[in-house]
Amino acid sequence: GGREAPPLADDPQPEGTLEAADADDDLLDIFVTESEDILDHADSVVASLRESPHDRAPIVALQRDLHTLKGGARMAGLAPIGDLSHAMESLVDAVSDGRLVVDRTAVESLERGFDRLHVLVQRVAQRKSIAMPINAIARFEALVAGEGLGGADTPAVVHAVHAAEAAAPASAEATAAQAPKPVPRHLTAMDQEDVERAPQEMIRVRSELLDSLVNFAGEVSIYRSRLEQQISNFRFNLVEFEQTVSRLREQLRKLEIETEAQIIARYQREQHDSSSTFDPLELDRFSQLQQLSRALGESVSDLVSIQGILDEQTRQSETLLLQQSRVSSELQEGLMRTRMVPFDSLVPNLRRTLRQAAQEVGKRAQLKVDGAHGEMDRNLLERMKAPFEHMLRNALAHGIEKPDERTAAGKPAEGTVNIAVSREATEVVLRITDDGRGMDRDAIRRKAIERGLLKPDVQLSDRDLYGFILETGFSTAEQVTQLAGRGVGMDVVNNEIKQLGGSLTIDSKVGQGTQFTIRLPFTLAVTQAILVKLGESSYAIPMSSVQGVARIAHDDLERRIAEGNPKHNYAGEEFNIYELSQLLGLPRPRIASEEMQIPLLMTRTGDQRAAVRIDGVVGSREIVVKSVGPQVSSVPGIFGATIMGDGSVVMILDLAPLVRRLAALRARIDAGAIEAPAFMTPEPELAVDVRTKPLVMVVDDSITMRKVTTRVLERADYEVLTAKDGLDALEKLQETVPDIMLLDIEMPRMDGYELATYMRNDSRLRKVPIIMITSRTGEKHRQRALEIGVERYLGKPYQEDDLLRQVQEVLRRERV
Repeated sequence: GGREAPPLADDPQPEGTLEAADADDDLLDIFVTESEDILDHADSVVASLRESPHDRAPIVALQRDLHTLKGGARMAGLAPIGDLSHAMESLVDAVSDGRLVVDRTAVESLERGFDRLHVLVQRVAQRKSIAMPINAIARFEALVAGEGLGGADTPAVVHAVHAAEAAAPASAEATAAQAPKPVPRHLTAMDQEDVERAPQEMIRVRSELLDSLVNFAGEVSIYRSRLEQQISNFRFNLVEFEQTVSRLREQLRKLEIETEAQIIARYQREQHDSSSTFDPLELDRFSQLQQLSRALGESVSDLVSIQGILDEQTRQSETLLLQQSRVSSELQEGLMRTRMVPFDSLVPNLRRTLRQAAQEVGKRAQLKVDGAHGEMDRNLLERMKAPFEHMLRNALAHGIEKPDERTAAGKPAEGTVNIAVSREATEVVLRITDDGRGMDRDAIRRKAIERGLLKPDVQLSDRDLYGFILETGFSTAEQVTQLAGRGVGMDVVNNEIKQLGGSLTIDSKVGQGTQFTIRLPFTLAVTQAILVKLGESSYAIPMSSVQGVARIAHDDLERRIAEGNPKHNYAGEEFNIYELSQLLGLPRPRIASEEMQIPLLMTRTGDQRAAVRIDGVVGSREIVVKSVGPQVSSVPGIFGATIMGDGSVVMILDLAPLVRRLAALRARIDAGAIEAPAFMTPEPELAVDVRTKPLVMVVDDSITMRKVTTRVLERADYEVLTAKDGLDALEKLQETVPDIMLLDIEMPRMDGYELATYMRNDSRLRKVPIIMITSRTGEKHRQRALEIGVERYLGKPYQEDDLLRQVQEVLRRERV
């Protein structure tokens, strides 16, 4: 083909409201909905016809689509749409019968025809009046008649061919035999498998209803995780109960032995006094004490059976919760899938946008889409529609050259914009590529220096330089047109992508084209996150930005920080080291021990790579993202929040803006522009363990004693850690060193004396003061405790004031 087909935009649209003969609103709504589906499908069919003009399947599909559209329009009394569909159908029939051959102009005419139909259907949807597209219909009739599209200077654009030369089947019967089965209306792809399936019932649901259902499903999973937490607490207490019952049984056995011994002793004493014929253990010789011990034995058996029932109930609850978690996650996934729409649904719109823009600037371009079946969250797709359209217009305005320039440069006259949709881990990656002239580095640099964004002597990498086009009001266009030059657009696109929790990177090669890479979270409602600890606080970081966790020796890290601009190599890439405390503007956390391996969280966002120092990794979770309201979400670095199983709220951090902010701050400090803020200066005293409240460890095998003592100490503003015996205490002492310990003597597995001896022989625990609280108030017990090195010795039951006074005195003495 030679010149492109003239536009079909010469039929004026009348003003006023639609007056369709006998059409009611319901019928028009049904028609508009069906027409939009048909036109979207037809759009993809025309695209495949452009790729393979000799293929039969697209022609048959177009015949079917236009026929359905014509019938629907006539039914709704919309003659202009019906007549244009009929004229287009005649052209497709002519191709099908072999009277015409498909070339570029025929395809472009069809594209324009479908664009015009789309405009007409949109006007019907808005209840605006529509005019008969006389010129468009005349053009199609001229094409069918084989007259071409204009005067004598236009070469013949659709050639009549002899039936013998035609690649089409010889007879109509053969055509019918080859035609695929009708595609159900709700299918958008010409996929044979999909075509074979029986059409499914489609149902329309309001989007707000779906969104609220997804929210409720999120709430359900939060409540479920809280229930799981409570059941695990219940299970823990049940184990305590079991131990208490076995201890009670042991004590009762001793009591019974003691009782028997007393009775026998009394019997022997009585033997001297009288010659009784009764056996000491016969019924009438039972003492009151023995009857009580028997009754106690029965009570213990009752306790055991109650404990068994509770155990069984807990096991059933755990099983039910497990089943519920499976069902609720499936429910959530199902609801998520209902919110997912294939990228396909956006493609026809984008094709129309590109064609319209190409007409306006007198260029030629086509859109190719790879992976359009990939699904995205509907909300994401809705919000990305405008940014996409802007980027396509940009590609035409700034990137793709005029046809003659392209031919001179050895490129095809028609430019190509390619959108590739793919899925990487928890992200959707969209790559928008054009084969235009690429970005003008020098023009961008000149403009950046002109606007004071860049110092003339600073050298930047290409990627950093291209980042300037994301600044507000930045444009390299020489004159302002409808399409470009106002400097508004890419900054809005970038902000929209950032708000959705995504990132945008730009790569460009002069003369070859430009690629925009957009990364977006797969869904906005549920995300995989990694939970990290910093001091006593927990934070969630979306998994999509985390590459891994590495460990580094403490002294190695300190050395790198001291050298300035610290870096860490991971998987062949270089990461700058940052501290999470500094990113959040908090004081540096304590470092427990010199030999410790410190975890580093490897994150990448766009071209930034950061190794973030944290205190520890709790694990990965699927979390329900909750919005945090405008006040908090406006703070950079906060992506949202989530509610954990124990009801606590955990902030979800977006590390990219935090790292950018700190990197900029470091650069300004290095340049001497500002003083380093307090949280960036690693003062030695901040690196030491700074506890706001003294930590008291209570070790006692009695639940009651632990609870009472904890309550007393917490009221007096102490932090409390409990252990149920010596071994349990040892496990907890591996992680934490308390400021003081309250210790019982008689405990199973490891008693108080053994624990105190162990602590006094351990260099790390030697300095921890111990107060023994025990019911053994004998002098020899006190002496033994003091020999081991216990500070104070209190008897049970203790007075609250007395205990608090002793704790305060010991702590005061330790500080001195």
